[in-house]
Amino acid sequence: MSEIKDNNISQEVTAATESCENTNVEINLEDKWMIRECDLYKDEYKECTSFRGRFQQYFVYGQPVDCNQWKKDYDNCCKWEDSKDIKAAVSIGIDKSKLVEALISSEKARRLERLRAHYRNDTWKKRESPPSDWEKPLPEWMVKRDENTYLAHKAKEIKEGKVDSDSSFCSIM
Repeated sequence: MSEIKDNNISQEVTAATESCENTNVEINLEDKWMIRECDLYKDEYKECTSFRGRFQQYFVYGQPVDCNQWKKDYDNCCKWEDSKDIKAAVSIGIDKSKLVEALISSEKARRLERLRAHYRNDTWKKRESPPSDWEKPLPEWMVKRDENTYLAHKAKEIKEGKVDSDSSFCSIM
């Protein structure tokens, strides 16, 4: 289901809504959370074009990777952040909804590419729900092995209410 949703990278951006006076313009975005901070796009572009990044790309892919999408995303993000007022942005020729739409579609494409191997994996059967016996007790040998561990002693103290509040915290001065 999510594969279909992600494969159809649609633009789920709601158009800008204007008030009767055209002074308060807002963009209601369902996927606005996907937009990163502008500095992150800049850092990704810088890393992608660095010598170290190029060397890693050559090692992994056999050729350098195109880093232009990071630059486009950074530019769109800067335009988005610089023009806080949508009315002003429209007056200078910046369609703010298209900037956001471009950023979100770029993030969706990046996410789809990252998860592509997960969706194509047919080795493991994906579960719909947890196993029916997920909460059964541990085997006796495992309980016996772990009964004298530090964590077992602390858990026992907490259950009995014998926690010493002064010694339970680590402080570095």
